[in-house]
Amino acid sequence: MGGYLDQYGAGDERRAKRIKTALLAVLAAVVAVLVGGLAYFFFFANAAERQTRAFFDLLTARQYQQAYALWGCTAAQPCPGYPFQEFLKDWGPTAMPPGAFQVLNGESCGSGSIVDVDTGPAGDKRLWVEKSTLTLGFPPLSECNRRNHVYDFLRDLKYRLHGHTYLHGPQS
Repeated sequence: MGGYLDQYGAGDERRAKRIKTALLAVLAAVVAVLVGGLAYFFFFANAAERQTRAFFDLLTARQYQQAYALWGCTAAQPCPGYPFQEFLKDWGPTAMPPGAFQVLNGESCGSGSIVDVDTGPAGDKRLWVEKSTLTLGFPPLSECNRRNHVYDFLRDLKYRLHGHTYLHGPQS
């Protein structure tokens, strides 16, 4: 038969063990969210970056009509303010010699995204990708108005890991 004080302190031990387990679960969840967020930021391309890659792949393959179609323009229905001849002046073989390109960053900005691209000898370019239609264009803003210091730090870190620095101001 057990004595009166045999179970003294057992409740405190169980409570301490539950608290320790809860803290470890919260810590594991926070680490999982951070690792997942960083992996997404660094490794997974968003739709705007994929569309930009498709555009430069078409330019590299010299498929200018298909690249023009990604701007929402076709030979049958050319864009009123951007005819195909102007497009070729900006993106044709003389303006963009075929070569390696690297999509550096896509930054969500209102109804679209501003995507920075290193085009090698043609210099750095900045494109606008409309979120709803994934059509390309020139960015209406030089950069997004929001100021998120954590995002800026991670973006700058990503650029430096790729051997670049972030472009400030209008490019194209």
